[in-house]
Formats: sequence, C-alpha cells, structure tokens
Amino acid sequence: MKVSYNTSGSCASRIEIEIEDGVIVATKFVDGCAGNTQAVAALVRGMEVSEAIRRLKGIACQGDTSCPDQLARALEQSQCSTRPS
Repeated sequence: MKVSYNTSGSCASRIEIEIEDGVIVATKFVDGCAGNTQAVAALVRGMEVSEAIRRLKGIACQGDTSCPDQLARALEQSQCSTRPS
C-alpha cells in the first residue's frame, strides 16, 4: 500500500510511505531538513507500523509536532483506512 500524507506544522510538506504486510518498506519526506528526514526514513525501514507509531508519536520540534510525529500520524491514518468496516 502506498500512502501520501500532507503534513501540518512541520518543515516537511508531504510524506510518501510504502507499507507491505504491516511493515514500512520505504518513506520519503518532501521538503524538511534533508539529513534528519533521511535518517528517520532509514530508521523506520523494516519496522512494523505499530512500533514506528509507538516510538515517534508525540515528538515535538517546532510547536507541538515534528516530522517524526507527522510520520506517526500518517501511519495511524493508514491503519484506519485498512481496517474493515
């Protein structure tokens, strides 16, 4: 599954995520601090979605969110969209 998430309140403007069987395969931040966003993307590669959410949710940078927090929010939203209704 591919997810495109428009961020709010962080330097990155969008996050592109690829998830297979509940595991993060690839993450790309559009805009933002290149070194930090590339590092976050590398660290979550191969990680279960639920674990990434647990580790990243609530991290603040400028105000009450950050690029890692926005990634957690995008992952949470992706989980909601894959649950059966």
